[in-house]
Amino acid sequence: MEHTVDDTTACRKSHHPESVKKDMTTRLNRIEGQIRGIKGMIEKDVYCDDVITQLAATQSALNSVAKILLEGHLKGCVVDRLSDGDDAVIDELVVTIHKLMKK
Repeated sequence: MEHTVDDTTACRKSHHPESVKKDMTTRLNRIEGQIRGIKGMIEKDVYCDDVITQLAATQSALNSVAKILLEGHLKGCVVDRLSDGDDAVIDELVVTIHKLMKK
C-alpha cells in the first residue's frame, strides 16, 4: 500500500524543546501584530510602498519561523524516522521543501 503524506502524519507530533516552541510562539505573536498593523495601514490608506515594505518584513519573519521549524524537523523527526527505517520521510521532506521554495 502506498503511503501519502496525510496517511503518515495523522498520528505524529513534533517534539521541539520548550525553548524552541517559546521562540517560535514569540515570533508568531510578533508576526500577528505585524499583520494587524498592515491591516490598519490599508484601512488608513497608507502609501502603498510603505504597506509593501511591511508585507516584505512580515514574509521575512514567517520565513525565519519556517527555517527554525525545518531545522528542528531535519535534526529530530527526519533523523529519528530514518533511524527507524522509515524511508518515506524522504518523499515527505521533498514535498515540504517544494512548498517552502514556492515562496
